[in-house]
Order: sequence, then C-alpha cells, then structure tokens
Amino acid sequence: MTAGLGRVLVVAGSDSGGGAGIQADLRTIATLGAFGMTAITAVTAQNTLGVTGVHTLPATFVRDQMLAVLDDLGADAIKIGMLANAEIAAAVADMLDHPAAAGIPVVLDTVFLATRGGALLDPPGVEVLRRRLLPRAFLVTPNLPEAAALTGLPVTTLAEMEQAATALLAMGARNVLLKGGHLAGNDLVDLLAGPDGHRVFCHPRIESAHTHGTGCTLSSAIAALLAQGRALEPAVNEAIAYVQRAIGNAPGFGAGNGPLGQA
Repeated sequence: MTAGLGRVLVVAGSDSGGGAGIQADLRTIATLGAFGMTAITAVTAQNTLGVTGVHTLPATFVRDQMLAVLDDLGADAIKIGMLANAEIAAAVADMLDHPAAAGIPVVLDTVFLATRGGALLDPPGVEVLRRRLLPRAFLVTPNLPEAAALTGLPVTTLAEMEQAATALLAMGARNVLLKGGHLAGNDLVDLLAGPDGHRVFCHPRIESAHTHGTGCTLSSAIAALLAQGRALEPAVNEAIAYVQRAIGNAPGFGAGNGPLGQA
C-alpha cells in the first residue's frame, strides 16, 4: 500500500445528478487524499428536484463487486450507504463476515429515504440493517428520524439524542455519530457516542439551498480519514469541518436542493 493513501470501499447507490451517492463519495474520498473503490447497489434517475426512478442491481452482483475489490486491492475502511432492499443488505452483511473483510472498520450511513423523495431501503431491509449491519459497524451515522426509526425512541432534543445513541450502542454499534441537523436553532449539534462516553460537536448552521449529499459526504470523509490512520474523534471533527466548507463552496447548480462543492 502507498504510504498514507488509505483505501475506501464504498457500497452505495449512484446519483445521476452527481450530488449524493457514489459520485459524492468518490469526490470526497479523492479530495481528502484517499483512494476510493465501489460496489454499486442501485442506479437512480434523479436531479436536484427529486428522484424519478431507481433500478437495483442483483444482490449477488453487489457481493461480486465487493469480493473482487477486497480479494485484490483490499480496503482500509468500508463505507456503506444506500442498500435499496433486504436482499442487498443481507448480501453486504454476508460479505462483511467474509475473511477478506476481517478487521476492516465499517462506517454505516443509515440512509432510508432521500431528502427529496424516494425510498432508499425497504422495511425488511431496515430490519436486516438493524440485526446484522449495526453490530458490524465501527461507526453508524444516523440523522434524527433514522435514529428514531431504528430505536423506537423520540429524538427531538439533545437529551433524547443521548438516549438514542446509548440505545444504538446497546444494539451493537461500536460508535454512534448522531447528526442533529433536524433540531431547531442557529447551531447544529452532532453527538458522538462510544465506549469512552459522549462528545458534542457544535457548529454554526449554514443556511443554503445546496445541501444535497451532506450525509454521504460526511460519512465518506470520516471513512477516508479513518483509512489514513486518524483516530475517530479527530476524524469526525475534521469531517464536519470539511462538510461545512463544501456547503460554502456549493456551485449553485440546479433549480432545487443542489450539490455541495467538495474540494
């Protein structure tokens, strides 16, 4: 392996508009100096106004992509995004149990529903994620609605965020980054929870119409930094700052919720 060049395998869907999914993941990973590889789960037809179609790939082919990468190039981190359905989620879980994936930290971005509409994981798939993928995750990065869906708890305050994060740890995740973008207020509060306790990250809310792909960008940035040997807390701190810069650098494309400017 080239010194300092971390390898990140991204398991996620494609965004034809380039704002989120594999496209945002690879831009983020490259600009942070790591090497991105992919196992594509689905191809979407979408732009800044919404999702108009989703074509899922066979679960066996998702597995084949992962195995091809891991058997030859290897990986220093695996980032999981859109899984589409239970069959794909189960195939990914099977691959994480494969010897080729042993010891590789997994960043699990629990995407259920696109911000602009369109289901990204069916209900049986959410159950597979809960039972099989959460316990394999080094870090899980849900937003508040996703955390509520996974835990069955209300998540509308910082205190409730702490309760939900504790519940997700009890479900098997080694660490939880609970994204507080759905909370009201001028500041954004993100909560990192793990074996050593809780850490709150507070940063100014940036008012922008161009925030499509923030979750993908954040989780991929963390995965890229972990792959390069960073410890979790500084990786999260740097990744949050990276997303803030990317929102500020948004190119302004599209008539709806536009893409970030990863750089």
